Amino acid sequence: MKSITIKGSKRESVGKVATKALRNAGMVPCVIYGGENPIHFSAEEKAFKKLVFTPNVYTASIEVDGQKVPAILQDIQFHPVTDRIIHVDFYQLFEDKEITMKIPVKLTGTSPGVLNGGSLRFTNRKLKVKAMPSNLPDFVTADISELKIGSKLLISSLFNEAYTFMHPDNTVVVQVRTSRNATAEEEEETAEGATEEATETAAE
Repeated sequence: MKSITIKGSKRESVGKVATKALRNAGMVPCVIYGGENPIHFSAEEKAFKKLVFTPNVYTASIEVDGQKVPAILQDIQFHPVTDRIIHVDFYQLFEDKEITMKIPVKLTGTSPGVLNGGSLRFTNRKLKVKAMPSNLPDFVTADISELKIGSKLLISSLFNEAYTFMHPDNTVVVQVRTSRNATAEEEEETAEGATEEATETAAE
């Protein structure tokens, strides 16, 4: 998985006054959990742009006073009026410990059901997976080239040895439902098939 570097400085004081002063200076107070002790630091708000405002998922490399800490975004708080970032929580990564993250699903192929007028329902655009940090994928690939009208792609068909899905095996990832146009086409095909069968029977 790709990583984004965020440079920050340790916070000596974590009180309300110091936190307010940081925000007024365009800085965001942050905390990294998961290690022996929480690491309190601050970073420029613009440093989080690529990490937060994107449909993709990244790990973060936090550089604090010369120390690099691999982490993932755990929680983020926005100001209710201005939508500015006011606090960020990270969780420290360890190469020998599995981590759970929500990973985006990328559809590939063309569904014959959609070509026949069916409606594609992308039910789960992100899936929760558990893996070692080095095995976390940038996205989960779901091939829809075999999906006909009425077909469903279950999470069990996306099995990968590198990570484990934290969902039931019967979880629907994407499906193709019948639409009015598709129903009309199916009725025409059924009628044509019945006529052909009747013609063949009469000929015999």
